[in-house]
Amino acid sequence: MRTNKAALTHILIWFFLMLVLFFVNARGQNKETAVIVFLFGALNIAVFYFQYFLVNPLFVADSKYGRTITYMAAALTVSVVIKYALALQYESFILRYGDNHDKVFTPVQYIVAAAITSLFFMMLSTAVYVIIDNFVQRQHRKNLENEKLNAELAFLKSQINPHFLFNSLNNIYSLAYQKSDKAPEAILKLSEIMRYMLYESNEDTVLLAAEINYLYNYIELQKLRFKEKIYVALEVDVDDAENHRIMPLLLISFLENAFKHGVSTDAQKPIRIGIRVVDGRLHFKAGNAKNHLNKDQTRGVGLHNLKRRLQLGYPDRHTIHIVESEDYYSSELFLYL
Repeated sequence: MRTNKAALTHILIWFFLMLVLFFVNARGQNKETAVIVFLFGALNIAVFYFQYFLVNPLFVADSKYGRTITYMAAALTVSVVIKYALALQYESFILRYGDNHDKVFTPVQYIVAAAITSLFFMMLSTAVYVIIDNFVQRQHRKNLENEKLNAELAFLKSQINPHFLFNSLNNIYSLAYQKSDKAPEAILKLSEIMRYMLYESNEDTVLLAAEINYLYNYIELQKLRFKEKIYVALEVDVDDAENHRIMPLLLISFLENAFKHGVSTDAQKPIRIGIRVVDGRLHFKAGNAKNHLNKDQTRGVGLHNLKRRLQLGYPDRHTIHIVESEDYYSSELFLYL
């Protein structure tokens, strides 16, 4: 389909150019102008495409310069011979010039002029071929890079699921081992979270509202782990979360790191999560005082994964800050959605 469209485009361009040349040069001599424009134009177009399809690949792609010169010389010779034969056929208005057509081109003069014209179309063909070839190569490289980036993003995203599942199953195992009544509720929350991770997050982007709901479920699941009451302050200031989209499973790494550095059983020092969107710019912030007694000792892949996903998915559209001290940990993300 694309080939047919390209061929039709070429035909229309050449026809339009010849039509313009015809009307510009006719001046009452329609027959003579038609012969010169359409007959000789068709011959020059044939030279153009002979060079384009047969000669240029040898020259540009294969670097076979000997065969290139041979083919060009043959094409130039054939085109000049045909043009001179046509000139003899229509000698009265092709080989003659001047106000009264009283002057005649010598064979050498006409052959040189015909050769220059054919050579011009050959060079034009080569120039067009090189430009298109460079464009195609750049597009091909871009597609390969995109495929590579998409593959890497898919790999990074796939790492999130087992990492999160590993932590969650550890939590549920602890509840089950303690014979806690929270275990069934934890399993139900995990099933809701896994449904989002496995089905709703398959797209490149998801609704910001769905991602925020995922964070709510994650927090509720974490709360079920502990006998003590834990404190998390989640503030959301997004008026149109249904209209914004974001890369799925992007914000969870911040939340995981907040819990990893110790949950808060102090109402005065909760884990603070803030989500705000202003003019299409997301501001996400997570901070918590470190609690070494309740610190999660599991090693995660979250933060490194997160930074790489941001580089691939939002190049030059994000800023991330991590601040860590002996007693406090915070992470902050600015992102243009």
